Amino acid sequence: MEYDREFLDELLKTALSKGGDEAEVFLENSSITSIRADDQRIRGIQQGIYAGAGIRIITGTNYLYVYTSNPDIPRLRELALGAAEAVRIGRRGSAAPLGDLLQDSLHAPQMDPSGIPLEDKTALLLRADHSAREYSPLIHDVMVNYGDWDQGVTIARSDGTYCQDRRVRTRFSVTAEAQQGERRENGSWNPGLAMGSEFFDLIPPETVAREAARSACALMDADYAPQGSMPVVLAHEFGGVIFHEACGHALESTSTAKGVSPFSEKMGKRIASAKVSAFDDGTMDHGWGSSAFDDEGVKTSRTRLIHRGKLESFMVDRIGSRQLDHPLTGNGRRASYRFPPASRMTNTFIQPGKKTPEEIIASVERGLYCRKMGGGSVNTATTEFNFAVHEAYLIIDGKIDRPIRGASLIGTGRDVLRRIEEVGNDLELGAGMCGSVSGSLPAAVGQPTLLVSSLVVGGRS
Repeated sequence: MEYDREFLDELLKTALSKGGDEAEVFLENSSITSIRADDQRIRGIQQGIYAGAGIRIITGTNYLYVYTSNPDIPRLRELALGAAEAVRIGRRGSAAPLGDLLQDSLHAPQMDPSGIPLEDKTALLLRADHSAREYSPLIHDVMVNYGDWDQGVTIARSDGTYCQDRRVRTRFSVTAEAQQGERRENGSWNPGLAMGSEFFDLIPPETVAREAARSACALMDADYAPQGSMPVVLAHEFGGVIFHEACGHALESTSTAKGVSPFSEKMGKRIASAKVSAFDDGTMDHGWGSSAFDDEGVKTSRTRLIHRGKLESFMVDRIGSRQLDHPLTGNGRRASYRFPPASRMTNTFIQPGKKTPEEIIASVERGLYCRKMGGGSVNTATTEFNFAVHEAYLIIDGKIDRPIRGASLIGTGRDVLRRIEEVGNDLELGAGMCGSVSGSLPAAVGQPTLLVSSLVVGGRS
């Protein structure tokens, strides 16, 4: 549904009619397609279109947020008036006229998913299933998931901000199970990018399937991991989940402004090895977490969080900016109109260095090489973590030796940052869904190959 400028001006004035410093209207119109296959058959197809709107009134560092899944004009007028009545603080706010409409689609799709026939999309899943089984006779079962999302948003604010953004994303996931006797092992890969169906020209279904099958088969002959403290080499791409979970959340203003982050009082101080520089970059071409604007109408940016070991910036939304007196960084994000925005990561990564992965591995006499991370738990207040390692290998005399299973990494994000001794030149990012106070939304994590001088490895003695 389209709304003219005059109506949005009216909503903002109504929202501030009983008081408040700022008001904001967030309008969303989105579509999604999800397809699931298992055992060489399509098991489920979901397609949907949804629309909604949210109105937020900010007073100081507090706010009121209301939303509706029925964003017609009478309902939005009612919503704005109800929000104003709920705020009612005795002094009337003011709304500037909306400025020129800013329209941007940072990653306009070359092949719009809505124009691709459903049967062509389902064929992608069956191609992947066939390719995974073809990789090895050990592959016993294959599960494949396809998803495309097309989110259109309009944001109007009482400071005159008026913008629209379209975010199109595509993701493909394959999990393969290998079986030999009674033993079963899984492997998976779940790439995603902010683009349309041209995604499959870059990453064909067969490529995803073969990687999942390779990972499953690699673990069939694995022994159990040793335990104890040792050097750990973290592979690029999803090895970055440790930085994301154990450090990244602690650099969001939702944590730092409350003083519950160990980095709250560390601005300008050393928190990492001098070899570490880290960024959050919502402007990356086709980055899984990229957008032209954040969900508060702020242009996204490339924010240097850590520079040569020193903390340089937090990731900040509008409320966090007020609380911390910190410049906006374009990190106000929400899963949908059902959530008020909060400070969230976009594409977060450690900057590459100069060493090759081979040089880093060769420098380790005995340690652990973590090729793929699994799930885990993190205490964001202390940065303590316990992560399973899905695919790992022993390093002996500077060479990758036999595969091992059952390994876990135990430590704190603060210690990991300080113990990074080498940074590789092979930066790569992986796609994930990040859950927090403003819902589950796409966020990319990444790093080059890293050498951590010492980490506690859980396994079998």
